[in-house]
Amino acid sequence: MRHNKKFNHLGRTASHRASLLANMATSLIMHKRITTTLAKAKALKKYVEPLITRSKSDTTTSRRVVFRYLQDKYAVKELFGEVAARVADRPGGYTRIIKLGNRQGDAAPMAFIELVDFDENMAKTAKAEKKTRRSRRSTKKADAATETAAEAPAKAEATEAPAAETPAEQAPKAE
Repeated sequence: MRHNKKFNHLGRTASHRASLLANMATSLIMHKRITTTLAKAKALKKYVEPLITRSKSDTTTSRRVVFRYLQDKYAVKELFGEVAARVADRPGGYTRIIKLGNRQGDAAPMAFIELVDFDENMAKTAKAEKKTRRSRRSTKKADAATETAAEAPAKAEATEAPAAETPAEQAPKAE
C-alpha cells in the first residue's frame, strides 16, 4: 500500500527523478522562468520552495545543504545572492505555475513555472493604470464628442499648412 506517499514519481527511477528535478531547479533559478509539463512543474514546486526558504539564512550549513540538492555552484551563488534578496520578506509561495494548454505532439498539459518576485509583467506597480468610469452611455457620448472636437482643429491645421506654403513663399526673402 502507498499510504502517505504523496510525491509524483514522474515515471522515473529515484536517481533519474533526482537528476531531473535538480536540473530543472537549476534552470529555474538561473532563468527565473521555465516551460515544462504540468506534472513536472508541480513536482518542481515542491522541490525548489524549501531550497529557497533555506537560502534566506546565508550560512555555510545552508549553502552545503542546497548544494547537495542542486550540484551547481553557480546556481547556489545566484540563489543565495539575487533570489534570496528578493524573497527575504516573503513568507512562502515563491513560485507560480501558469497553465499554457496542451502540447501539440502528445497533448500533454503544459505550464510554465516562474519565480514570483522576478516577473515584471505581473508586478504590483504595473496594475496602477488610469481609472475609467463604468457607465456606458455617458462614456460613448463623451468620447464621441471629444474625438470630433479634437479631430476638427487637427484636420483644419493639416489642410491649411500645405496650402499656405507656395513656392514663392519658400524662397528666401532679400532685404
